[in-house]
Amino acid sequence: MGVSTEVPQTVDWQGQKVPIYPMETIDFGRLLSQEPAEVERLLRCCQKEGFFYLDLKGIDGRRMLEDQQQTLDLMHRFFEKPLEAKNEFGLVSPHLGYEPVGSRTGGLPNTRDGYEMIKVSRDEIQKGNPHIPEILKTSPDLKILENAIAGSNVITKTILSALSTAMGLTGAARFENMHRNDRLSTSTLAMMHYIPSDPSVDKTVGHQKHTDISSLTLLFAEQWGLQIRPPGTREFGFVEPKQGCAIVNVGDSLRFASGHTMMSCIHRVVPYDFTEHRYSIAYFLRAENESMFTDSEGRFITAGQWHDEKFFLFKAAPEIQATAPPSMLYGGMRVEEEST
Repeated sequence: MGVSTEVPQTVDWQGQKVPIYPMETIDFGRLLSQEPAEVERLLRCCQKEGFFYLDLKGIDGRRMLEDQQQTLDLMHRFFEKPLEAKNEFGLVSPHLGYEPVGSRTGGLPNTRDGYEMIKVSRDEIQKGNPHIPEILKTSPDLKILENAIAGSNVITKTILSALSTAMGLTGAARFENMHRNDRLSTSTLAMMHYIPSDPSVDKTVGHQKHTDISSLTLLFAEQWGLQIRPPGTREFGFVEPKQGCAIVNVGDSLRFASGHTMMSCIHRVVPYDFTEHRYSIAYFLRAENESMFTDSEGRFITAGQWHDEKFFLFKAAPEIQATAPPSMLYGGMRVEEEST
């Protein structure tokens, strides 16, 4: 079973009862062993909803949870620095650099986004002198970033391998062969700080609704705020943070590579507690830049082209987004009329 659309639990948010969508929990240790029952459950989650919890509390995953805590400590120190230090190089490329609050469309109508973000790509962190702000170039911080990126890569590649096995893929047809470690990609670690905001009065709120560009997104978020709209539903609902677990979602590239058989669930971020600073860590595993797939418009294009086009749309003004095909922001997922 995956996410149920019959939701008994709700929370009060902005004067409404908003659902909490339950999700399946997949055990990372069992995926490492490619246990058939767990691999089949994983495939069902990806084909029906595109979201699941990943349990990392076993011996094979605990190191990743420790890396997450060290990364959170680094983020607190980084985001407390003056803007000129954080924004030393600005946004170097779509997958590398700093973005201040208000850089994109927000999570609610007529708002800009309510977070600042620093992104460090997998390709960049391997360089002798990575192009990142000087305040992150201490030896301990570089090691924290290396560990977080390497650990996230191992986790997401383990999931890819299990999905290839579940779909009976062999040889060059396996998903891993679109995600080789020695080929250029836009895979990146994104660290986000959401500022306190009240949707009734503030104009910088959350993160716009979208599907992810990536093949897989590995998200660590200890605080409430993530909302999803499972396929077939018309209402956004919250995802409850679960101790010892990451949240994983299928992105557009894996949906396309699977022949559009997997789901890339629509999601957004909104302020749950209007007074709190919210922090989240997302690793976006993306296909090699030159790998090819058929996108939601029926075009046979490279992963790099899809990334660049969709990133431009993320940054565009709402009136420009409104003129683009819905398949760009939502990866070809059907967007029913919203009830909230």
